[in-house]
Amino acid sequence: MTSLFKIIMFILSIAQTIILIHIIMSWLINFGVLNMGQPIVAQIWDGLNRLLEPIYGPIRRALPQMGGLDLAPLIVILGIFSLRTVLINNAAAFY
Repeated sequence: MTSLFKIIMFILSIAQTIILIHIIMSWLINFGVLNMGQPIVAQIWDGLNRLLEPIYGPIRRALPQMGGLDLAPLIVILGIFSLRTVLINNAAAFY
């Protein structure tokens, strides 16, 4: 069961990292540092959006309109952090 705990924690870490990369990339695109005209930037951005939209979509529909402010990534990051905290605090159940 220890290996299951470590695998779950690893997957949550990867998900958190991907979401942080998506957030930082969106800032760089909006501030003009990254150009969407470059094929590699467009491919990475499209891939991240396709990967994260199934997670963000239901959260965006549940949240009220914020006038261009997208809180879905923040909600997902907080959810991952909460899940990691609960798993760590109950790690004895995996041993």
